[in-house]
Amino acid sequence: MSLKETIDLEVDVLNDGDTVSEELIRFESPLNRSVYIASSTHSLVSKDQLTFYRTFPKPTGNFNGVAKCSFKFSKDMLVNAPDSMTTVKAPLIVEVSFSIPVGATPAQTLVARQRALALLDDDSIMGPLCDQQMV
Repeated sequence: MSLKETIDLEVDVLNDGDTVSEELIRFESPLNRSVYIASSTHSLVSKDQLTFYRTFPKPTGNFNGVAKCSFKFSKDMLVNAPDSMTTVKAPLIVEVSFSIPVGATPAQTLVARQRALALLDDDSIMGPLCDQQMV
């Protein structure tokens, strides 16, 4: 079984409760990953994609191992160069990864995901972290 061919995200762009719909379509699926592209903004010269990754657990001794999964958004941006006269293209990347010991329950992984969502949605923490590098 694999992920859906099309993923529809409802994105609260301004974090004010109003959402816009973003459609991502499966682009390719090499071994142990799937790449989706944003249907309205991805192009040959400016990428806008979402990639899912997986690593299967490797049991060692009396431990069943750790299942790893992650996803990464990557979108090309035009930013000012240091000379302030030109712009350069560079990707804005957001990565989220999980390392889940085999045997963790779906309820436990749900709580972990919800904690991550709560942190990502907290502008008072994420704004200073991302925009000013405050830790």
